[in-house]
Amino acid sequence: MQNIVILAGNIGRDPETRNVPGGTRVTNFTLATSRPRYSEGKVLRDAEGRRIQDTEWHRVIAFNGLGKTVQDYCQKGMKVLVRGRIHYTQWTDAEGIERYGVEIIAETVDFLSRGKQAEASQDSNDDDDIPF
Repeated sequence: MQNIVILAGNIGRDPETRNVPGGTRVTNFTLATSRPRYSEGKVLRDAEGRRIQDTEWHRVIAFNGLGKTVQDYCQKGMKVLVRGRIHYTQWTDAEGIERYGVEIIAETVDFLSRGKQAEASQDSNDDDDIPF
């Protein structure tokens, strides 16, 4: 049996990291995936002729070293490919109501666009520093 998820999309908000008891680092971010909307086998378009997209939001969790990498290099709007597994949660809220959730536990995160430190280091490379 397998529980494998592969998602490619855009990060919806800057990753947030927290440490839980026991020293585990937990980094959370949201990922938006989109696909064209179809009707009768054809892609639907808006008044300007652009394809209408259906977007789904996924909660993603990365632990420890992977979480640190995501925190250090990822930011809102960046394109990433996440490989991991689906995890279902159940809890009782403060009002006693049973709640359910779904999240993706990331095993790898591949960067499909430049990260925030890569952009910062490119900005600092001035032609004035060239010795010739």
